[in-house]
Amino acid sequence: MRYLVLLLLLLHAPHACGAATKAEELALQAAQHELDTSPRDGNIPSYHLSPEALHKGQLLQQSWVRTHFLGEVWQIAQLLLLLQLGLISRTQAAVTRRFKSRWVQGYAFLLLFLLATTLLTLPLDVYAQWMQRSYGLSVQSWASWAGDLLKGFTLTWAFGGLIVMLLFLCILKLPRTWWFAFWLAAVPITVAGIFVTPYVIDPLFNTFEPLARSQPKLVQRLEQVAQRGHMNIPPERMFLMRASDKVTTLNAYVTGFGASKRVVVWDTSLARGTSDEVLFIFGHESGHYVLHHIVRGILISMLGLFVLLCFSARLLAWAVGRFGSSWGIRSQNDWGALAVLLLAFSCISPLVEPVSSSMTRIQEHAADVYGQEAIHGIVADPATTARDAFQVLGETSFDVPNPSQVLEFWTYSHPSIGRRAAFAVHYQPWAEGMQPKYLK
Repeated sequence: MRYLVLLLLLLHAPHACGAATKAEELALQAAQHELDTSPRDGNIPSYHLSPEALHKGQLLQQSWVRTHFLGEVWQIAQLLLLLQLGLISRTQAAVTRRFKSRWVQGYAFLLLFLLATTLLTLPLDVYAQWMQRSYGLSVQSWASWAGDLLKGFTLTWAFGGLIVMLLFLCILKLPRTWWFAFWLAAVPITVAGIFVTPYVIDPLFNTFEPLARSQPKLVQRLEQVAQRGHMNIPPERMFLMRASDKVTTLNAYVTGFGASKRVVVWDTSLARGTSDEVLFIFGHESGHYVLHHIVRGILISMLGLFVLLCFSARLLAWAVGRFGSSWGIRSQNDWGALAVLLLAFSCISPLVEPVSSSMTRIQEHAADVYGQEAIHGIVADPATTARDAFQVLGETSFDVPNPSQVLEFWTYSHPSIGRRAAFAVHYQPWAEGMQPKYLK
């Protein structure tokens, strides 16, 4: 979640990966030197694109930056617009006048609110998908894309309605401490959501089949990597996802929690990457579990949500007192208070973004280190395999090798692909006088 508290993240960040080993420090220094001595937005020795692909990557990056920041500004502006024009208050009045049941009121209000915000955001979403299709990153038809949009809308309304009803129940019963009660309920809901996602959500958007059906040898090698980290993922919980129905990019990941935990490999990764490269990608993803990034992320997110809700409760009370009459929202019990809360979240999110991005980059780097160590002895040359994996990942996505460090700091959830490739080339913890960081 982006809504993390700055102080909590800063306190947590130094401990996210543990102390760096000498081999890691040397590799980081060498990677930084490579980036510093290479042209900004240009190729670097460890990762490069053809002139045509580099130009596409630069154009894509410019487009992404525009839509990213415009989307954040528009998120705030559209909520203010809906409040100031009285559309929220009129929607609230219509559902309360028409329906007596509070459950029906809540779901009706949320439905109309989601319709308004979805339609207001639709031009940016369409533009983003058009760009993906124009550059060959997406092969999904517009009908299929619209179908996914409808599915996402329906899920948000169905499950979001339960969250909204819980929120207003807390506000109604505990007008002063509702935020704390809602936070307590959010903890198990978050864990449950992670658990059921592979069973309920993912199959609605993509097609999965047992990986052993078509890739039995790869399953055996993936088991080797999983056993290195003592991950309890048997072959029957390894799946192939038909990503090629929608995209041309590559990925492999671990999802779920506890008994629902599973390995997912995209078919595009098998089509474009070697089995060694897929092993590294999987090793990286498994690192998030072995290094407890999932549990840690949940805990830190919950701590951040705690403070966010505490401040939001005060902000809600202030906003209703200051602007409630003009917005047509009389109290925090009104359905329109939901829009005010979301407005507070939308204002906080861009401010916290660089810190949360930095936090996730620390964890992604740690997973890179783990992934390279996890395939040692399974592939011939872990450094070359990791570098080649980043090369094919970057080529298929037109990732700029050496982007602006300000842009990377503010928005990148992963280190730039060039930085990751340069580190991989120089990370040799098995050399004399060195040692691996995680798998000693």
